[in-house]
Amino acid sequence: MRAVVMAGGEGTRLRPMTANQPKPLLPVANRPIMEHVLRLLKRHGFEETVVTVQFLASLVRTYFGDGDDLGMSLTYATEESPLGTAGSVRNAEPALRDGAFLVISGDALTDIDLDGLVQAHRKVGALVTVCLARVPNPLEFGIVIQNEDGRIQRFLEKPTWGQVFSDTVNTGIYVMEPEVFDHVEHGRAVDWSADVFPALLARGAPLYGHVAEGYWEDVGSLDSYVRANADVLHRRVDVEMQGFEMAPGIWVGDGVDLDPDAELTGPLCIGDYVKVEAGAKIRPLTVLGDNVIVKGGAVLERAVVHDNVFIGPQVGLRGCVIGKNTDVMRAARIEEGAVVGDECVVEEEAFLASGVKVYPFKTIEAGAVVHTSVIWESRGSSALFGPRGVSGLVNVEITPEFVVRLASAYATTLRKGSVVVTSRDGSRAAQALKRAVISALNASAVDVHDLEVAPLPVARFQTREGPAAGGVMLRTTPGDAQSVDIVFLDAQGADLSPAQQRALERVLSRQEFRRAFPGEIAERTFPSRTVETYAQELLRAVDMTGVAEAGLKIVLDTAGGAVSLVLPTLLGRLGIDVLTVNNRLSETAANETMVDQMRDLDRLGELVSSSRADFGVRFDQVGERLALVDELGHLVQDDRALLVVLDLVAAERRGGRIALPVTTTRVAEQVTGFHGTQILWVSTAPDDLTRAAAQPGVIFAGDGRGGLVIPEFSPALDGLAAFVRLLGLVARTRLTLSQIDARIPRAHLVRRSVPTPWAVKGAVMRTVMQAASSRHVDTTDGVRVVEDDGRWALVLPDPAEAVTHIWAEGAGAGEAAELLTSWVDVVQSTS
Repeated sequence: MRAVVMAGGEGTRLRPMTANQPKPLLPVANRPIMEHVLRLLKRHGFEETVVTVQFLASLVRTYFGDGDDLGMSLTYATEESPLGTAGSVRNAEPALRDGAFLVISGDALTDIDLDGLVQAHRKVGALVTVCLARVPNPLEFGIVIQNEDGRIQRFLEKPTWGQVFSDTVNTGIYVMEPEVFDHVEHGRAVDWSADVFPALLARGAPLYGHVAEGYWEDVGSLDSYVRANADVLHRRVDVEMQGFEMAPGIWVGDGVDLDPDAELTGPLCIGDYVKVEAGAKIRPLTVLGDNVIVKGGAVLERAVVHDNVFIGPQVGLRGCVIGKNTDVMRAARIEEGAVVGDECVVEEEAFLASGVKVYPFKTIEAGAVVHTSVIWESRGSSALFGPRGVSGLVNVEITPEFVVRLASAYATTLRKGSVVVTSRDGSRAAQALKRAVISALNASAVDVHDLEVAPLPVARFQTREGPAAGGVMLRTTPGDAQSVDIVFLDAQGADLSPAQQRALERVLSRQEFRRAFPGEIAERTFPSRTVETYAQELLRAVDMTGVAEAGLKIVLDTAGGAVSLVLPTLLGRLGIDVLTVNNRLSETAANETMVDQMRDLDRLGELVSSSRADFGVRFDQVGERLALVDELGHLVQDDRALLVVLDLVAAERRGGRIALPVTTTRVAEQVTGFHGTQILWVSTAPDDLTRAAAQPGVIFAGDGRGGLVIPEFSPALDGLAAFVRLLGLVARTRLTLSQIDARIPRAHLVRRSVPTPWAVKGAVMRTVMQAASSRHVDTTDGVRVVEDDGRWALVLPDPAEAVTHIWAEGAGAGEAAELLTSWVDVVQSTS
């Protein structure tokens, strides 16, 4: 059987190490990753191998040649342009038509039993057998779902935590029959997992999975690269080490000159012709490439040093990577997670802080203290976006310097000359950081329409109607006065989609920001009549029939937020009797605590009751969410407020669909069913609710946390639009809010969060799926298990924190609590 090694990847996430060499040639324990792969193939009898190459193909061909040095026969299939994983193998079809063949990535480190994989393939008579592995964090891989006999049922590429139903992932190793080429179009970019396999599944083709034991690491990031080197040194993976074992855990190559007074502590790996002088300390998990010189007094710990590097006296290297042909001069220090590219010079007493990246052919001047990369600093992208955008502590995690780089990355994803709408809440932190955003956008040839202080719904409206290419809103994190949220918008005024977030993160991690020429520097302008236009379009879109005649009296609390700038214009057009509270912009209002909010809500209730108003509304700081107080002065909790407004909308429309997150009580189904409407269940991701609200036939949406969507005006959360819509609904009904609330059945929905280490989240979800057994399972977001009697529980991993959330609902409080406890036990049994 022949093998195909895919070696065409660029390895963009591994830059600067892959800036001038292909990813398969990156050394792990002083051998290229692809050489470890080829030696594995040789051990399992695969001597005839086709190598697919594209990026810097000549370097791969030059290094491995015809494979004679490895005792193999290598031929090459060159792609003129990237063809994807399937397209690249299709390009090698002439050499693979004789029978079944094995496909393996040239940039993944593994010792998986390939013979066992081939035997499994032949045993079941599969068209394709996918080699599977279990990993702690499946987010970066393709999840595979199998039935009991191993036949594949579903592929899911790059899932979110809400889509993680297993920790079994696609390793990119396959055994295939040549007939598979009939399903791969020649000359086009085609991917196995994203394109070919789903199409084959749809046709009922025999695709099987084989869960392999052994080691497998996709070396796709800087962290995984360092981890792969450490795993080789710890002998967690069965690969052939270069040289000989001089002492337990200390491997050295030929011609090594180790001074007796040098201190070596294994495990470590030292290449050919390395010189280590007296007084040098080489500590555990260090790899030294060929021809490295380490001068006296230098200390290296967990450092990966490539070939031909000079390490000067008193140098300190800790947890970093040093590219080939680089000189690190006397007393320089390079810290954890830093990467220095090929052929650089780090001069005397320079200091590179954690996470700094230095691209090839650069010089760090003597005595320089570098906390950012040589051109631009990178912030790690593993969890850049959270549920509220990009969030962090002001001037600790979110600094003006970081904001400049973040905004520059956003601008780079847009065309030159694009327009971006900027806005903020009333806080000083948001004001200062927005200036950094505007500077970065203008410097990247992006014009800015600055709304200054504005509610988020108004910013979304201006972005959508501008029209603009996007928007940026800065606000104090609700409930945390020390933190700030940076919300990025797309051209429709919605939060960026996951794909757009990844595009921004890629630019940020690569630090490949666009800069404008002096003549291209853009400008900042201030749009006129934005609030007036917003109010006019809102009242035009929302049914206000009966409001003027109803004689409503409302108490409104703007909480000193941005809504106070819009409310006078809006109220002037409504013609209702309004008592306003805190209706002026305050710099300190964003600092309110939960205690402050509850105090103000109590006061709002007293005002509603004493003034005999129809209801009261309190807006959040940016006008996105609202809290309701009924005519009796009682706070309507957010989950009940959603049901009350839902009931009003459904009763009036008598048809259509209502979008709700899967965490909403199923009492909502009773309400909508009574009024002839349907529910469209969506995930808890904010952009998912927005996309659902934009679908035809959707008449209302809400998130159960005070956020409501009025689709006839905007598909995004909008507290002002929700207030105006509620006015019309109440004016046309003869019922009060308390009466509507009273007629809706009580919900018994409980929730608990269980601490769950990131490393076991995938295993937890696999355990949940197994525990669900034959019960009905809904995987819209997380895993929702429905009992025969209608009770249900939802298990959902948090996308930003090391916890798993569990919801349970039953006919009574006791039933719900009992069900919750049972699923908490399931989660805790794995975590």
